[in-house]
Amino acid sequence: MSHTHKDQDALVMRVRRIAGQLEAVERALTSGADCAKTLHLVAAVRGAVNGLVDEVIEAHLLEHVAAPGLTDAERAEGAAEVLQAIRRYAK
Repeated sequence: MSHTHKDQDALVMRVRRIAGQLEAVERALTSGADCAKTLHLVAAVRGAVNGLVDEVIEAHLLEHVAAPGLTDAERAEGAAEVLQAIRRYAK
């Protein structure tokens, strides 16, 4: 993902925070934590991943669909790629 190189550090930090959240879910599951607490942790992970997906999709759209100087074919290809990713993610 060459278009995310400028935000790579921020994205990596975000992924590491999500990994930490997943570790908390694992600890809750293995320790027999309260169901409500575990559900809350899982919902937080889901929200964090959704936010990451939104950010990566936005970067893709800005670089491969809305950037000045792109040809119609490049815009169409960029749009097709993001639609394909959204369809996979929505399943």
